[in-house]
Amino acid sequence: MTCSACSAHIERTVGNLKGVQTVSVNLLQNSMSVEYDEQALDNNSIIKAVQEAGYNAFVSSGKAQANSNTAAITGGTAGSAAVPGSDPAEQEIKQMKKRLFVSLLFSVPLLYIAMGHMLGLPLPSILLGPENALSFAFTQFLLVLPIVIVNNKYFLVGFRSSFRRAPNMDSLIAIGSAAALVYGIFAIYRIGYGLGHMNLTLAEHYAMDLYFESAGIILTLITLGKYLEARAKGKTSEAIKKLINLAPKTALVIRDNQETEIPVEEVRVGDILIVKPGGTVPVDGIIVEGNSSVDESALTGESMPVDKKAGDRVTGASINLAGTFKFQALKVGDDTTLAQIIRLVEEAASSKAPIAKLADRISSYFVPAVIVIALLATTVWLFRGYPFEFAFSIGIAVLVISCPCALGLATPTAIMVGTGRGAEKGILIKSAEALEIAHQIQTVVLDKTGTITEGTPRVTDIITDRETAGLEDKELMRLAASLEKSSEHPLAKAIVEEAERLDLELYPVEDFQAIPGRGIKAILNNKKFLAGNLNLMTENKIPIGNLAAKANVLAEEGKTPLFFADQDKVLGIIAVADVVKATSKAALDSFAKMGIEAIMLTGDNKKTAEAIRRQLNINRTIAEVMPQDKEREIRNIQESGRKVAMIGDGINDAPALTRADIGIAIGAGTDIAIESADIVLMKSDLLDATAAIQLSKAVVRNIKQNLFWALFYNTLGIPLAAGLFYPLLGWKLSPMFAAAAMSLSSVCVVSNALRLKMFKPENKYQGEITMQKTKTMTIEGMSCLHCSGRVEKALNALDGVQAVVDLDKKTARITLEREVSEELLKNAVTDAGYEVVELR
Repeated sequence: MTCSACSAHIERTVGNLKGVQTVSVNLLQNSMSVEYDEQALDNNSIIKAVQEAGYNAFVSSGKAQANSNTAAITGGTAGSAAVPGSDPAEQEIKQMKKRLFVSLLFSVPLLYIAMGHMLGLPLPSILLGPENALSFAFTQFLLVLPIVIVNNKYFLVGFRSSFRRAPNMDSLIAIGSAAALVYGIFAIYRIGYGLGHMNLTLAEHYAMDLYFESAGIILTLITLGKYLEARAKGKTSEAIKKLINLAPKTALVIRDNQETEIPVEEVRVGDILIVKPGGTVPVDGIIVEGNSSVDESALTGESMPVDKKAGDRVTGASINLAGTFKFQALKVGDDTTLAQIIRLVEEAASSKAPIAKLADRISSYFVPAVIVIALLATTVWLFRGYPFEFAFSIGIAVLVISCPCALGLATPTAIMVGTGRGAEKGILIKSAEALEIAHQIQTVVLDKTGTITEGTPRVTDIITDRETAGLEDKELMRLAASLEKSSEHPLAKAIVEEAERLDLELYPVEDFQAIPGRGIKAILNNKKFLAGNLNLMTENKIPIGNLAAKANVLAEEGKTPLFFADQDKVLGIIAVADVVKATSKAALDSFAKMGIEAIMLTGDNKKTAEAIRRQLNINRTIAEVMPQDKEREIRNIQESGRKVAMIGDGINDAPALTRADIGIAIGAGTDIAIESADIVLMKSDLLDATAAIQLSKAVVRNIKQNLFWALFYNTLGIPLAAGLFYPLLGWKLSPMFAAAAMSLSSVCVVSNALRLKMFKPENKYQGEITMQKTKTMTIEGMSCLHCSGRVEKALNALDGVQAVVDLDKKTARITLEREVSEELLKNAVTDAGYEVVELR
């Protein structure tokens, strides 16, 4: 296939077969996806239909087996079918390079002989003068023959398509250059006749109107354009190649109690594999032994390494940075995350956007119209009394300049580069249609838990009543965690995890008792303690004093205040909440900047929902929504005439994701949510949702630029080639310049699409986003609590640093909320009078 007329013809031919349900032909990838009824049709029948249309095809390896009634067909020319499994882009570049070399080798001397004497350049005497007109013409004929032979594809495909009443770009080139060749051969006979009859004037006249150089240069320039286009097209699929190259070739597996290196294809579910430092995780699985730090940036776009321990999942293609670990294979082969990402990106690149179907329809009528215009232009100039040579060159110029390849490339190149760039940023777009629709979104509906918030409760505030209890924050946390350790409640778990983060040693607890709907009570150091809500305090006649007002403020902020008391008095409050993600505010501000209305949909109570709405400046919230009602709420918004995107992560979000015009699944979500969505965010970062919409806008803008250029070029080029401006301005386009202009238009369209590789989300808040990173510092010289206090104070004085010092272990656990150099951290401790032994 060489232009959108080709792809449209194949699509129409296969679409007319009985049993075909859907068909999508991709010009850029030389591929076709067909969904059909296997009771009525098979792959061979589809391939036969393609061959009868004038092309060749074979079933693409690897895809056909995935689904028995969905065939992925890859195309090749009738004369040279591509080898299954090989890279079509690389093959095309190699073939074009060879054709271009031969074409240039013969077209340079051809042009020199044909035009050189006009510029005063020297020529051999046997080619000069009317008496040598025959050798002058025949030499040009011999030089143009290799160019025609090496580029015979244009003639084979072009004429075959014309005979089947489906002319395409090759048809225009074939008719134009063949006409020039035939006229040149006719001129040789006329020269021979003139010389035989001693009519040197006749011989000289035809020697100056051979058109062999036009045919040769047209084919050479078209091939040059095709070569540059093939190279550019090769670059559009770089993202997919990079993903494929991420997959390791071998894996280290334990079999029969021995370490064995095997091809990754032989790994089975349940195998125990070893990954050493610097190694690549071969498949998806769960760690059973060891811990490490893993770089998942190639899959998620997240630059920070992720700490992994036993029980954590690891993903194939991520890189092990530190320790050795063993893991059990859970997903292998085509089931791995990487394989699914590659499949999604390929499917998106090969799918067709609605705007592309419009371009295909235009192309299917455009080529026959151009042939008619060329014939009319030639006839009109002849009737106006102009020489045949003049009218003939006008016809050839119209045919050559009008090739619609730029029109056919306008959409698929932008879509392939756009989806590839999205994949590099951790944004997987499942179809070209989703990519196009996303730019029209007017309202975005967001699930709260796991989308706007972290999805897991965390300690947010510690408030002690120092007047009555006399406790420090850390001591209250230690006491609270000791009480809550035996509880199964999610809020209790948040308190215990905070104590572990602070490296607090817990007290032993006796007589633990959970009180449903209230809290817990237990004995600690022979003393009764209570932990729970306000009702528990009231029922046990514990006065809470001025903490009541503070508890109300926390509740208004959407947090859950937990009271802790001994048998006589309240000790303090620890607030727990499902905290808002660091990037959610920036993302919602970005939606507002784009003019997109944000609506939060949650099953939580109205008070919590309202607190988060105020905090993030969300347009409106719909609270206390049952899971089954989310889809209905989306439908209500759509019925008001707005384009809606739904962003969610849970199983209960799947119906709403499907109902929305665009469903966006957050990467940490469930498989069902991801399956229901049109766009998948590999990271649990709401900013990526804004980036996806910005990418859609950039791609659609790029497509419109490409279509404008292609249509504007033809709108301007055809009248110029037809000689419309000749009577007024004396402008006449040579067929050679027409060929150059046509090639340039295709190269411009592909080059413009490649600009999308530089796409960066417009987000002025990125500098404020904090990505936490933890370091451990070993310190020499601390001997008492005053020492550890000084070190802790020195480190915490640094901007973006939170440090907790453990005197017994002689270490400081440092949490960085922004990039801080190791030198700055070390200097802070050294200046306080202590020695840094290690920082890791």
